[in-house]
Amino acid sequence: MRKTKIHPVTGETLIRDIRPFTVRYAGGSLTVDLPGWYPDGQGESLHVGRDMQAADKALKQLRKAAGDAMQPADVRAIRLRLKLSQRKASEVLGGGPRSFQKYESGEVTVSRPMAQLLRLLDRDPARLKELSVQAAE
Repeated sequence: MRKTKIHPVTGETLIRDIRPFTVRYAGGSLTVDLPGWYPDGQGESLHVGRDMQAADKALKQLRKAAGDAMQPADVRAIRLRLKLSQRKASEVLGGGPRSFQKYESGEVTVSRPMAQLLRLLDRDPARLKELSVQAAE
């Protein structure tokens, strides 16, 4: 017996299935098996809970291959060179109270702007004082 669900927007009947999904980034692509709720024909699918983990993992691999993704160890090394705790780094640089914990564990990929900021501060740590003053205001 197939599991079914009604799409909350379209009202279509969806079935629980696993279908191929291609993730594309910077000229590269990976096809993964993506679980989700799918219509019988064409239409909008629905992904809940951990359904997108395979696609997220593929995107991380593609970003790493393209050289865009900053690695967790790099984030930690730069933060330590700047003499910041994870909490203080989040306060001064942004991203939320647990952002650096998530970056350094690999739970969340560092955004391109944050990676660029970290690289700039790594090259010129004196600029951190400017950001610390702005964060305190």
